[in-house]
Amino acid sequence: MMAAIRVTLTAIALWALGRLLAHETAVQEAYIGPGAGIALLGSFFAVFSAFLSAFFFVLSWPVRMVWRGLRGGRPYAAAKAKKVVVLGLDGLEPTLTEQLMDAGRLPNLAKLRDHGVYARLGTTCPPLSPVAWSSFSTGTNPGKHNIYDFISRHAPTYRPTQSSVHVRDSRRKLKIGPVIIPLSRPQVCGLRKSKPFWNVLGESGIFSAVLRVPITFPPDRFRGVQLSAMCVPDLRGTHGMFSYFTENGGTGDTTDGEVGGDLIPIERTGDTVRSFLRGPPNTLVAGEPEMRLPFKVTRGRNGSATLHINGQKVTLEPGRYTDWVAIHFRTLGVIKIRGICRFFLKRFDSPFELYCTPIQIDPEKPIMPISHPNNYSRYLARLQGTFSTLGLAEDTWSLSERRLDEDAFLTQAYNIHAEREEMFFDALKRVPRGVVVCVFDGPDRIQHMFWRYIDERHPALRNGDRERHRNVIPDMYEKMDDLVGRTVETLDDDTVLFVMSDHGFKPFRRCVDLNAWLLDNDYLALKEGARRPGTSYLADMDWSRTKAYALGLAGIFLNVEGREGQGIVPARDAEALAREIAAKLTGLRDPENNEVAIHEAMPRETVYHGPYVSSAPDIIIGYNVGYRISWDAVIGKCGPEVFCDNLKAWSGDHCIHPDLVPGVLFCNRKLDLTDPNIIDLAPTTLDLFGVRKPAYMDGKTLLCADASN
Repeated sequence: MMAAIRVTLTAIALWALGRLLAHETAVQEAYIGPGAGIALLGSFFAVFSAFLSAFFFVLSWPVRMVWRGLRGGRPYAAAKAKKVVVLGLDGLEPTLTEQLMDAGRLPNLAKLRDHGVYARLGTTCPPLSPVAWSSFSTGTNPGKHNIYDFISRHAPTYRPTQSSVHVRDSRRKLKIGPVIIPLSRPQVCGLRKSKPFWNVLGESGIFSAVLRVPITFPPDRFRGVQLSAMCVPDLRGTHGMFSYFTENGGTGDTTDGEVGGDLIPIERTGDTVRSFLRGPPNTLVAGEPEMRLPFKVTRGRNGSATLHINGQKVTLEPGRYTDWVAIHFRTLGVIKIRGICRFFLKRFDSPFELYCTPIQIDPEKPIMPISHPNNYSRYLARLQGTFSTLGLAEDTWSLSERRLDEDAFLTQAYNIHAEREEMFFDALKRVPRGVVVCVFDGPDRIQHMFWRYIDERHPALRNGDRERHRNVIPDMYEKMDDLVGRTVETLDDDTVLFVMSDHGFKPFRRCVDLNAWLLDNDYLALKEGARRPGTSYLADMDWSRTKAYALGLAGIFLNVEGREGQGIVPARDAEALAREIAAKLTGLRDPENNEVAIHEAMPRETVYHGPYVSSAPDIIIGYNVGYRISWDAVIGKCGPEVFCDNLKAWSGDHCIHPDLVPGVLFCNRKLDLTDPNIIDLAPTTLDLFGVRKPAYMDGKTLLCADASN
């Protein structure tokens, strides 16, 4: 008997090894775009737990229904609406929305405005997607939900960290020759605090479907279904590293961080090209070698080609994406690590050029939880086919680095949008009572990359052709308006619809290097002989002489004694130093044009309140329209100048003062629009279902005294 148990446990352990990919990777330095920092891969244990949870959820359903009946539960008895739908259009800009409505180009939004309400919606400080959507879901200011940026830092080591997720690797491992067997469970921990409103509703028996709302990874556990979004990693543990196969260079290694992808060489023999996909590190083998998947491409007719990979033959047509291709890597020779990707053949003839999206978690066979319950992603995949799972699915960096052109990027963005629409309308159909929330990222990503075409002053196109893509952004607004119209058609009179954005959008013309400013003003020091910019995150700082340093999109940290690993600023002096630096930075002017670059710099205590204020940067920077932190300073480098032109395709942004970049709010019911803010949506939704607002929520209900209007 004991022998049989040992054999069974050994088999389970070996299978678990193949699924265990809890591995914290180095920060991908370049991808400080819509999201950046440290991503991670999950573990078998997390997947297995989620599977058991889903299994027992289904198994116990009859018992729970009987128990609810015995209790006499009537979760909707006090509801003012049967259903609430929140349609999030990330980054929709009020000035453009208003102009296009007045021009008659957004008839569905105009109808919502005229028969319901419209207002500019206050956003968070800073107005970054992870911060704003966390405030949306919890109804709190960042001091209570603990998300302040895409990245933060581990104060004792100065090491940049992912702001919203932390992985704790297996603490106990058994090594048998070259094989590493984990003996304890790794943990994937969400760092967002407070409780989202769908959890509060669930406690009152109200069902919610929550689709692709940022900062829902790892997925929440509540009464409903959820598909995670921002911070879901790719299969390699990054926020999205594409692969680019070319004869013109490439080493097979990740570049120095200036490209958000890998340049991988190919070998050509006649009409056959060979190369490999880079996979995740094999954490089950000593040294954690990188797994690689070889493939070949053979010439076809009329410029086409055939991709041979994992025993499959995939047709490659020049200038077109393939469908999603299911691939796998093998660990320990027999266990498969599954993912999905799409290929885009630019040309087969020399020089060969082939693009591959980041390799994403397969929603039908996820190696880690990306939905709640875990089988919800499988349900969606079987309903509509394979879909993108990456938290930041639109590959903005490939366009910035000219690996894809504008048309290819737009095609990718709208393919992802179409996938999102299908799951959204399925949820609208299948949730007769309760809440449906879905966030569409396309407006944000497209405006980031195409704003230069509507900004006459943008330096990236001083000599470029603006006309070809001048209408991309207005056309995108029309597509979102059409989505709103089709959504309204599915709703009855007892459904409340909110259409909202988390922030607006403005041009990003000029960069401000905060570390260079701190250096020039004797708050920061570099090691002797250090290059400007340096080679990696914060690596060239002389901490024995540094009082403050910038890291992330909107913050400055003080080098506080006893807090930072090599801190020199006495804790008693930190508040005064923060006020001093903030005062000097507020109103900082750009010598190139004498424009104000920093609208306001704010000590954190003047912005936030709550139990997690100590996790925030010591100073929050609110830039003026046209300005943002430089690409180098975001990742802790110190460049040669305080100001420089932004010449990247990434030409629009919202990392400015929150007063200058509000979002939008539409509703098909009358609301009290006295200073509406994104933190008000959570308590308003609770109020619509007659659920009392928890004491921790800062937001207020927007319902009028007569909520039936």
